[in-house]
Amino acid sequence: MRKLLPITLATSVLVAGSLLVAPGAQARENLPKEVYGGAWASGHVQGIAVDRAKGYMYFSFTNLLVKTDLKGKPVGSVSGFTGHVGDLDFNAKDGRVYGSLEYKEAKSFYIAIFDVDKIDRLGMDAETSGVVSTVYLKEVVGDYSADMDGDGKFDGDTGNTKDHRYGCSGIDGVAFGPEIGKGGKQRDGNTLTVAYGIYSNTSRQDNDHQVLLQYDVGQWKKYERPLTQEAPHTSGPSRVDGKYFVYTGNTTYGAQNLEYDPYTRTWMMAAYKGVKPGFPNYSLFTVDAKARPHKGVIKGQAKPERGLLLPLARHGLKDAATGVRGWESGGQYGLISLGDGRYYVSKNGTVVEDGVTKQTSNVTMYRWSGATPDPLAKVS
Repeated sequence: MRKLLPITLATSVLVAGSLLVAPGAQARENLPKEVYGGAWASGHVQGIAVDRAKGYMYFSFTNLLVKTDLKGKPVGSVSGFTGHVGDLDFNAKDGRVYGSLEYKEAKSFYIAIFDVDKIDRLGMDAETSGVVSTVYLKEVVGDYSADMDGDGKFDGDTGNTKDHRYGCSGIDGVAFGPEIGKGGKQRDGNTLTVAYGIYSNTSRQDNDHQVLLQYDVGQWKKYERPLTQEAPHTSGPSRVDGKYFVYTGNTTYGAQNLEYDPYTRTWMMAAYKGVKPGFPNYSLFTVDAKARPHKGVIKGQAKPERGLLLPLARHGLKDAATGVRGWESGGQYGLISLGDGRYYVSKNGTVVEDGVTKQTSNVTMYRWSGATPDPLAKVS
């Protein structure tokens, strides 16, 4: 199958605050407009990923990973997670699916790496099947467990506290894409970006940024360990390759889904809307992938702090009071860029079967329109 290439700058234009892309910029492969992820006795859908070459889609249902073909037929599943499986992304370079994995009570946060070629039946165990390996994220643990009020104790999994640096609740969004600060160009395909979850808390001012970490996963084999939930391991990189801050206003659990979109050359961050007064509380933010981060003050910190700041893309809605830009759109339950101006968006739902309430995911194809307030239009 022919690989789709990102558009060049010559094929896009900014008109009246909306990023429009010239039609016919790329040939489009024939993909289904809808994929049903099935009904499962699990948590709600958190994220999706697709392997277009082999024709499979992957769904994370909080404590369950499901593999289907592109007609929605279940192929296999991985169960037994006692933690929270979040957003997913497919790494075309090594053929594996990467996802966020949280164990908040244990103060342990991982990237879970699924050897998806081995997923060939339902009910495979996360610990014993040999399908799942994990890499520990020390940076996230440090921010999540930070004693910000200096009282000498950790307040646990709650947003109602001054603890948790930057309001960090762990991690959610994950996506492969270009190195930040390199002009939006992808190099070797090894760069993974991880987005913090951010607690909703309207009483503090130090939680108004999305926080993005970047890692080169090319050497991660040396860190990978089997999943051991009773005795969490701490094998992972000692430092990040980049840490960046995007001023959006407080959101409810941060960037639930993160995706790099080569068509618009932006990072897309889909969030549950925030509730903090004084902010527009958009549900989708886009970051200009071509922009270079600049060193500046991280707003709202109790002690003055500087970090690498990234600007929001200069399109979409704009809040005059804060300067924050964004959109009113979906993607919080799963978002995939197909690279040619089309996207898969997951919508969560429930059905009752034999008296049991089960979680569902309906994935629908959208296209980029660039219109406000919602830049994604359903493909008919």
